Amino acid sequence: MGQSQTDQKFLDRTILALARLGIVGKLPLLGGTAGSLAAAVVFGFFPDRLIYTIGSLIILLVSFPVSSRAEALFGQKDCKEIVIDDFAGALIGFIFLPRTLPVVVIGFCLFRFFDFFKVYPANKIEKLSGGWGVVGDDLIAGIYTNLCLQLLVRIFPQL
Repeated sequence: MGQSQTDQKFLDRTILALARLGIVGKLPLLGGTAGSLAAAVVFGFFPDRLIYTIGSLIILLVSFPVSSRAEALFGQKDCKEIVIDDFAGALIGFIFLPRTLPVVVIGFCLFRFFDFFKVYPANKIEKLSGGWGVVGDDLIAGIYTNLCLQLLVRIFPQL
């Protein structure tokens, strides 16, 4: 086997590991639930807001090409093992918010709601090809989650 084939196999294994978030995509939960739960845990325990925000944006940007390639490797549109999209979208849902248990729980529930019901324009974006469709609907769900949480913490500052 040539060096380029070996390199490609290593790259493909790395892409699949990223797309699955290690073992998260193989857990016996619904893929989106596992990915967004992982994001809620990361947010709940991540101490630095600036690094969290920068890291979340980097993960979001990486999730587009990773999801696109993983989808091709799985041979299936938005395969349930691809959870980096839900992880990235849920991370966006928590940016610039206080790190409290109520915010984590409500944010997780809101993200799952918006992701499940594909509120416009997520229902249109998910039909796009490759990573744009895989990640785009989760990005919209994350934005909606963040907007709702921002409103809630302003109305109920005790959150």
